[in-house]
Amino acid sequence: MSKRAGPVDQMVKLVVGAGKASPSPPVGPALGSKGIKSMDFCKEFNARTAHLVPGTPLPVRVIVRPDRTFYFDVRTPQTSWLLLHTAGVQPGKGDKRRGAQKPGKEVVGTVSLKHIYEIAKIKQSEQRLAGNSLESLCRSIIYQAKSMGVDVVA
Repeated sequence: MSKRAGPVDQMVKLVVGAGKASPSPPVGPALGSKGIKSMDFCKEFNARTAHLVPGTPLPVRVIVRPDRTFYFDVRTPQTSWLLLHTAGVQPGKGDKRRGAQKPGKEVVGTVSLKHIYEIAKIKQSEQRLAGNSLESLCRSIIYQAKSMGVDVVA
């Protein structure tokens, strides 16, 4: 005899600009399909991210309970965005590529070890990465920078 499992929570992953959440796509359709009022999420998200630089893309995990209540976890910006932003690389309008087309041969920007350390401290504040040492985070950020065509200088 098998028991039926009760209703389970659903997770929605979004990338939303800090302080710029609006019920338009991608937020509205993603949350509306789960039965959540997207305006409630937008107000709460914008209030929670008001202290950040507007427009910083933040990964968000929205957990939707069966009774249509929700809570969400705002994560730190993606490492690639932090590296490119620190290096001063701005993709052109309509240009979807990020970083160099030929990493190792083409350099799109430079960052210092101090910047790498600051990015590692930002990433370590995230709960899932809190157990990693700063040294290991710095190494992984340096390797990611090299793979994107960002040069690391002392």
